[in-house]
Amino acid sequence: MRHRQVLAVATVALFGLSGCADRPNDLDTYYDDPTPTPTVEPSQPSVKPQANPVPPSSTRAPVPAAVSAALLTDEDVAEEEVVPGESRMSGCLTGLTRDTSRSIAWSYPSGSTLEHQVTEYTGRAASDVVLRADCDGKKVTLAKQTGIEVQRAWCDGTTCTVLLAKGKLVSALSVTAGTEARATEAAKRLLPIVAQRLRSA
Repeated sequence: MRHRQVLAVATVALFGLSGCADRPNDLDTYYDDPTPTPTVEPSQPSVKPQANPVPPSSTRAPVPAAVSAALLTDEDVAEEEVVPGESRMSGCLTGLTRDTSRSIAWSYPSGSTLEHQVTEYTGRAASDVVLRADCDGKKVTLAKQTGIEVQRAWCDGTTCTVLLAKGKLVSALSVTAGTEARATEAAKRLLPIVAQRLRSA
């Protein structure tokens, strides 16, 4: 009977030890909480913030008020029955040395064109620019406009150009039509309006 009790105690002890096989047999630390395994966060690649692109600054100089004031408007050419067109810098306008300028163009129903350009010269007198202008074609005499320092006109084929100077401004009118006669007549009609614009600028 005593032998059976010893065997039973030995069996219980064996099962108890096998249940603790996954922990170290150190009695000083056996009942302590197991040390938690530190969690390593995956490292994120460092991303440098990108600067927003700087828009290019505009270097275009503002148009002087006098240039805008001397330029023809739609109301000025309303009686010509024209519509806004594309400026092609035809005739003598292509040979002018331009500083600060503005140009505008219109088209006739027939296909003829009307262009006007006003330029401000800061380093020289406008009258000197017109006097030195060398345009192709034959010279044309038009009615002298009051208050204008220098006035010159040419017709080259079916394109007629008129240059007016006052102060620092050069006002250039160019008309291209089906015939030279039509271009000349249109220039004559518009000349007083162009001169008035230049005088008031």
